[in-house]
Amino acid sequence: MVDAHQTFVIVGAGLAGAKAAETLRAEGFTGRVILIGDERDHPYERPPLSKGYLDGKADRDSVFTHERPWYAGADVELHLGQPVTALDRYAKTVRLGDNTVIHYDKLLLATGSEPRRLDIPGTDLAGVHHLRRLAHADRLRNVLAALGRDNGHLVIAGAGWIGLEVAAAARGYGAEVTVVEPEPTPLHQVIGPELGQIFTELHSSHGVRFHFGARLTEITGQDGMVLTARTDDGEEHPAHDVLAAIGAAPRSALAEAAGLEMAERARGGGIAVDASLRTSDPHIYAAGDVAAAHHPLLGTRLRVEHWANALNGGPAAARAMLGQDVTYDRIPYFFSDQYDLGLEYSGWAPPGSYDEVIIRGDAGKREFIAFWLKDRRILAGMNVNVWDVTETIQELIRARQQHDADALADPSVPLDSLL
Repeated sequence: MVDAHQTFVIVGAGLAGAKAAETLRAEGFTGRVILIGDERDHPYERPPLSKGYLDGKADRDSVFTHERPWYAGADVELHLGQPVTALDRYAKTVRLGDNTVIHYDKLLLATGSEPRRLDIPGTDLAGVHHLRRLAHADRLRNVLAALGRDNGHLVIAGAGWIGLEVAAAARGYGAEVTVVEPEPTPLHQVIGPELGQIFTELHSSHGVRFHFGARLTEITGQDGMVLTARTDDGEEHPAHDVLAAIGAAPRSALAEAAGLEMAERARGGGIAVDASLRTSDPHIYAAGDVAAAHHPLLGTRLRVEHWANALNGGPAAARAMLGQDVTYDRIPYFFSDQYDLGLEYSGWAPPGSYDEVIIRGDAGKREFIAFWLKDRRILAGMNVNVWDVTETIQELIRARQQHDADALADPSVPLDSLL
């Protein structure tokens, strides 16, 4: 039985928002829970959009966080297909696109992020795509299948995780793929040049062509259809479709307009929150892609765009909204699947933060663990086709202890013996 004396509103019906709603009920909250999303689909998980669902190995229903009837059964009120257009912190209300006004006692902003757009001629052509939402994946899945049937060409702008995963899916359908990337290796800003070359070799061995050190400057077409993609070094690539995979930006405009404190744009932007995911307004919290949280262990403010952050951040914010003592200090984590390569990455090692990379195992066979170190202390670890080690890697990161490089690189030395 819902007790309407308190209303908790969640703006953003993605994984973070759905898990927050689930946690509120699991923790015994009996007030109203209102979950608002601007998509018509009920909450779903995003990794399958560039992995299992996109490559045709999983069906559409597998992406959803809960089955639709769960929300009614848990007394979670869903408002779907309705963007929130205004937040009034003083009246403690949100206004929807249809002018409905909803009062809140506490509010969670889980508005996520949106794809960055190419600012070049030709992006209005029908064959230019982004990948963030389920509707994008629905469309792109059909496009890749058609390219594969017709020996068509896909040009991908950006060799980050989304770009590479879509490249792998496209090759699985048989499409021709060219990836244009301004850096000298894939994932250059994430894992550095030492590991980036491994992904160059992986994709090249599956027929992907890379064009490094260049950016798209124009997409040409005829009758609304894409014909070529041009780069700033004068090259021209045949293309039937183009995917812009140049990163994502936090959807923080609503919070910014309401006067909430923002994180520095130079450091990724987003809504500034403390270690309990509370914003500068004590009645408002933020979680998932949009939240730039102070990380107690790492001693810095981080905005993490990966699945695990939404999965764990939503519940953490829900508990904080209930008045529980919460410190959100999860080690950043993500995973990727490309062809026969699977990996998990834990930690935070941006360019310039580390002074050594140690490989444990056989990088040539793509069965190894990589460690990024600073002053012999582990900042991050990535296990590639080596499993059941993530927990130990995260414990090594938390320990902050110095390590002998030879022991760290030696697979015969048990990892847990290094703790």
